[in-house]
Amino acid sequence: MRKLSLFIATSLDGYIAKPDDDLSFLSIVEKEGEDYGYAQFNKSIDTIIVGRKTYDYVLKEIGPSHYDNGERDVYVITRTEKPDTGKTIFYTESLSQLVKQLKVKDGKNIYCDGGAEVINELLRNDLIDELIISIIPILVGNGIRLFNDGRPEQELELVNSKAFDTGLVQLYYKRKKK
Repeated sequence: MRKLSLFIATSLDGYIAKPDDDLSFLSIVEKEGEDYGYAQFNKSIDTIIVGRKTYDYVLKEIGPSHYDNGERDVYVITRTEKPDTGKTIFYTESLSQLVKQLKVKDGKNIYCDGGAEVINELLRNDLIDELIISIIPILVGNGIRLFNDGRPEQELELVNSKAFDTGLVQLYYKRKKK
């Protein structure tokens, strides 16, 4: 069975974005030649699930090839129907059903790239298998929280942790299944 992995960065106080979806604080750990394991992680996946706001931001800032490189299926979770483009599917149905269907299909692992609504829906339904969380050394004070209230308690097992000279600390957890 395929795994669903969350690979995401957050401020030390638990925000994945400042107000108005501002991700500028991520740049404080940018370093030439350092991708914090993202390229290696990318080799382990062939499917991406991403919320529409995150998708729109990445399209604007990086471009469409960041997600749709022609080799991966990309599911953009949205409330508004849009025609699919390339391997990008604008998905308006049940997120839980989608993940359950994807997990039993053949293929590599599944990557959730946010946003917060998608992540928290997946957590509420106990569908995330591993969490790779990069802690950015900043307290932003407010914005969009990585974890919201109202989800069940879930035990984690620390697989690895790594500190980088930029101050970023990366935590890799697997879910302990009951």
